[in-house]
Amino acid sequence: MEGVRRISKDKRVRRICRTERPWSQENREDAEALRRLIDLVRHGKGFDISETPEYVEGTGYHVHPSVARRLHQGEYSIQAHIDLHGLRVDDAKEIFEEFLRWAVTNGKRGVLVIHGRGRSSPSEPVLKKKVIDWLTHGTWRKWVVAYSSARPCDGGAGATYILLRERPVSKRFKKMRVEVEKR
Repeated sequence: MEGVRRISKDKRVRRICRTERPWSQENREDAEALRRLIDLVRHGKGFDISETPEYVEGTGYHVHPSVARRLHQGEYSIQAHIDLHGLRVDDAKEIFEEFLRWAVTNGKRGVLVIHGRGRSSPSEPVLKKKVIDWLTHGTWRKWVVAYSSARPCDGGAGATYILLRERPVSKRFKKMRVEVEKR
């Protein structure tokens, strides 16, 4: 601080005060909207991917829908992931199936599949739709407990969490559950 001197009063810049407008309902609404926008940009508060059309979720045989919601909220551990960005559908399917086989064999129950949001697709997200199709209509449907779009920190709508079973659902299991539900 050597050599520092105080600024004399006549050389100081005066603080410029803004003139306040009368506080009206319109100004309150604008202020609230601005506060919410600032929270969204700075902290990500106020944005919930599950409230967008890009959000997907589903459950397997005889699984309560709340499991998919809990999966989306991060209540299950994600133990492995794979990135299918930029792959053609045929290549992606082969890698996807190989990955799920590996996950099941190695006891991984929570996995993340990154497929992208389909921004460069002409009409709809091709890989995203295919991943959901493979989970719900393919041989893997027997292994799926639940799936849902990932949280923003893990890829948001461009990724899907998958919760896998230890063993596939058998016809016997499905039949037993139907008989119990009839009682």
